[in-house]
Amino acid sequence: MTFATLARLLLVLALSGCASLAHRDPLRIDMVGLEPLPAQGMEMRFALVLRVQNPNDAPFAYDGLALELDVNGQPLASGVSDQGGQVPRYGETLLRVPLSVSAFSLFRQAWAAAGYRDARGLPYELRGKLGGGLLGTQRFSDSGTLNWPQPNAAP
Repeated sequence: MTFATLARLLLVLALSGCASLAHRDPLRIDMVGLEPLPAQGMEMRFALVLRVQNPNDAPFAYDGLALELDVNGQPLASGVSDQGGQVPRYGETLLRVPLSVSAFSLFRQAWAAAGYRDARGLPYELRGKLGGGLLGTQRFSDSGTLNWPQPNAAP
């Protein structure tokens, strides 16, 4: 086999490999809850709950997760997890990721919120990535408002 024939064969194999990578719709990843965890030292800990929905006809295998949470335009928490698993085709799963909130982040949040009259409608932004192997890492973001419960009015 000549070098030219080998090069053509490799080119055909590479192109057919790229063609087999079907178009995938992005995963939908939303924050659905925060659960308290035992504190460690001068930091607070939470489990952030994410709902991951896969709108594709093939399962999505993931291996690792990293994220950052900003509240009211200020960094609040970050978290990583080495958990792995699979989101079924046309399915969904819940992921729990431990978050660390440093004392400095809490101080910064309190300072920023000092002039904030209402504890309702604080904007948040969540950014992260869900590891999916060589070409499958999915970056995501979610934003909205945090609405803390209002105290009951005295009768």
